[in-house]
Amino acid sequence: MSRPLRVIFAGTPDFAAESLSALLASRHDVVAVYTQPDRPAGRGRKLTPSPVKALALRHDLPVHQPATLKAPEVQAELAALEADIMVVVAYGLILPQAVLDIPPHGCLNVHASLLPRWRGAAPIQRAIEAGDDESGVTIMQMDAGLDTGDMLLIKRTPITATTTGGELHDTLARLGGETLVQTLEALAGERLAATPQPAEGVTYAAKLSKAEAELDFRRPAAELAARIRAFNPWPVAWCALGNDRLRLLMAHGETSAPDATPARPGTLLSPSADALRIACGEEGDQVLAVSRAQLPGGKAMAVRELLKARAERFTPGTRLGHHDEESPA
Repeated sequence: MSRPLRVIFAGTPDFAAESLSALLASRHDVVAVYTQPDRPAGRGRKLTPSPVKALALRHDLPVHQPATLKAPEVQAELAALEADIMVVVAYGLILPQAVLDIPPHGCLNVHASLLPRWRGAAPIQRAIEAGDDESGVTIMQMDAGLDTGDMLLIKRTPITATTTGGELHDTLARLGGETLVQTLEALAGERLAATPQPAEGVTYAAKLSKAEAELDFRRPAAELAARIRAFNPWPVAWCALGNDRLRLLMAHGETSAPDATPARPGTLLSPSADALRIACGEEGDQVLAVSRAQLPGGKAMAVRELLKARAERFTPGTRLGHHDEESPA
């Protein structure tokens, strides 16, 4: 058997912690962990370590938290670790070429999409929002571009009609850790060749913002339902209900009856037993069926239960969202 690799791990959020956990369970040696500086969190704004740092400390690993990797002294410290390879998972800092060149095996990235589709910041949510029927993880040899490096290993997973952003995140986090360890085993045995990304099919996954979470019911039902699932659990799709925000957590498009009279987009139709039914589409001739929602101050719950508790808030004919026909921000 080939010798274990000496690995520097760089990552910050929960997604990255899954890969670090998989590495720690493998035969390879994590010699140091790099993560973002502690950030204020919670009501008290107390400085809080990242999930990756918390995991590293539980395993007595050396932790480094530089504000940048561009400083010569930081690069010298990294080189002194004499690692074979650096693994980067949602780290949050740009790796300059000088850092990419330090480890003999270079730097690997665990990316949550089937590259070259969905390069960029939010590949998980954008894949659901776009209606993709599958996603996956790509282990990539990093270069100076934005997710443009050669591919080493790809694993796929389906996206179903009920997959949420949170569920796909958790699935890909686990898959990413497993695939990373497989990649390191293959590299240690020199059994893996890199494949350049194809020039066709490149898309970019823009960073999510709270501003885009407000729904425009003039959009098609399938598009709205996909956005609702993609934005669960963050930033959470919503619409105005009077002076309140109604948070929408699960939905699907519903076929309108051939003789149904179109309603203005955003109008509440007669509910089914399990869903709020909202007229949508440019002509109001489509139906968005929302099966899970949350009122301000309340818990997220199935619409069946919400209707039992607060039916008076959901009278057919009530109009949700904008009344002045302006597009949401």
